[in-house]
Amino acid sequence: MSQITDSRVLAAMAHPLRRRLLDLLKLNGPRTASVLAQHTGEAVGNVSHHLRALAAAGLIEEAPELAKDRRERWWRRTSQSLCWSSADFAEDAAGEAIARALESLNLERQIGHVRRWADQPQSEQERWQRGPFSTETWIQATDDELAEFAAELVAVMNKWAERDVPDDGQERATVFAFARGVPGRP
Repeated sequence: MSQITDSRVLAAMAHPLRRRLLDLLKLNGPRTASVLAQHTGEAVGNVSHHLRALAAAGLIEEAPELAKDRRERWWRRTSQSLCWSSADFAEDAAGEAIARALESLNLERQIGHVRRWADQPQSEQERWQRGPFSTETWIQATDDELAEFAAELVAVMNKWAERDVPDDGQERATVFAFARGVPGRP
C-alpha cells in the first residue's frame, strides 16, 4: 500500500478520467493508451495526456517489457493500493484543500457506482439475487479502535481483491465494494 503525502500526487488523482484509468489498470493490469481509450470512450491523445500526468506523479510507470516494438507504450500502476489522510496535509493549506476536495470527489465517485447499480434494469438486478449488499451499523469506538476496525475491513477487501481468480469456467463480473467509517450521530 502506498501512503500519499505529496499534495501534487493528490492533485494528479483529482481528475475523474485519471481515477478511472487508475481503476482500469488495477482491475485489468497493464494496458496501452489505445486499449484504455477503447474502455473509456476517450480519444487516445487525451488518454495519453492523462497517463503522462499520472506517470509524472509516480502513480503509474511504463512497462517496456510488454511492448511489441519501440512505438508501443504499456502502462502499469506503481502500487495496487493508495491511501491518504487529510491530517497529513494539516500544515499545508493548499495541500489540505486538495486532500479535502479529493475526498469529496472520491465519495461522489463511490456513490456514483452504487447509483448506477440501482439504476440497472430489473432484469439485470435479478441476475444478482444473493450477492449485492448494503450494510451499516453504529459502533462506539476510540480513534485507535476505529483504526483497528478499518484495518480489519481493508484486510478482508484486499483478500478478495488480490486473490487468484479461479479458472473454473464460471462467469465473473466486476464488482465495486466500498466501506466508510466516520464519527456521527443518529
